[in-house]
Amino acid sequence: MLSVESVLEVLKPVQDPELRKSLVELNMIRNVQVTGGQVRFTLVLTTPSCPLRQFIVEDCEKAVRTLPGVETVEVEVTAETPKQKSAPGRSDVPGVKNIIAVSSGKGGVGKSTVAVNLAVALAQAGSKVGLIDADIYGPNAPTMLGLADAKVMVRQGEAGEVIEPAFNHGVKLVSMGFLIDPDQPVIWRGPMIDSMVRNFLYQVEWGELDYLIVDMPPGTGDAQLTMAQRVPMAGVVIVTTPQTVSLIDARRGLKMFQQLGVPVLGLVENMSYFVPPDLPDRQYDIFGSDGGKKAAKELEVPLLGCVPIEIPLREGGDRGLPIVLAEPSSASAKALQEIAQTVAAKVSVAALV
Repeated sequence: MLSVESVLEVLKPVQDPELRKSLVELNMIRNVQVTGGQVRFTLVLTTPSCPLRQFIVEDCEKAVRTLPGVETVEVEVTAETPKQKSAPGRSDVPGVKNIIAVSSGKGGVGKSTVAVNLAVALAQAGSKVGLIDADIYGPNAPTMLGLADAKVMVRQGEAGEVIEPAFNHGVKLVSMGFLIDPDQPVIWRGPMIDSMVRNFLYQVEWGELDYLIVDMPPGTGDAQLTMAQRVPMAGVVIVTTPQTVSLIDARRGLKMFQQLGVPVLGLVENMSYFVPPDLPDRQYDIFGSDGGKKAAKELEVPLLGCVPIEIPLREGGDRGLPIVLAEPSSASAKALQEIAQTVAAKVSVAALV
């Protein structure tokens, strides 16, 4: 006889493709209701950005329809993002479930472009997202998020000063760019960088976040050390271009995080190839080809994706409208959206295994 118990029983063999465990055992099937031949239940994914969402729903529907008497199957899909694992000697950021750093060995590889679009893509999917522009010397995230003229509020709280982040495109943002004049250089030594990064972590009123993306400065300096040693991190994404000099520096940055015990989620090859706007079916490997693929294989880390050079990608960054919003059907936007889905899936798996 069709019942809640029989529905749960037939769903037990259906697994989460990433975790390779039963959805029922993972408590991802909830609120099962049976009314005559109608079956309703809630599927709770581990991230709103789940790349296999439709496949999981279809597997669930197919399994339930094998029961005699089933006429309709309705699946409500929600998500509960798991929290990253704690790390000895490191302090969590209150309300933040997962911290993801986006880093590079050298400047000019498009790290901020990747970080901003990653944040916006995750927010588009329904996640609560924050972004720290930790590039104290060259803060560009406000411009790229359309917040160049924004100001952050600093007020007095019970434990001292509290910073209220700016907000646009579904992302909360703090940046040194909000605290200085546009032409003002930041001439600081290491201890002041460490202090400011800690302020961005602990003095900002982040609220509840699924993901806090940290746009790191290039290199292997003070900001990277502060992040790796102060807070637990779900992982780091290393951005490179295909050319040899970029890959050499990217390898150094990757090794630094590995030595400090930070999981490396994978490599992103940016500026992978150029797509002429008047010849969209052609591509030119301006900076070489397969550099990221070869490096990922040698370093035994995943290649998360390859992002092409497109004029709208640059234009979107300049006018504060990231490519995943401005032209979501473009090749670069699709690549960045897939990277966001892959990163979210990897973070969830790491938190649950």
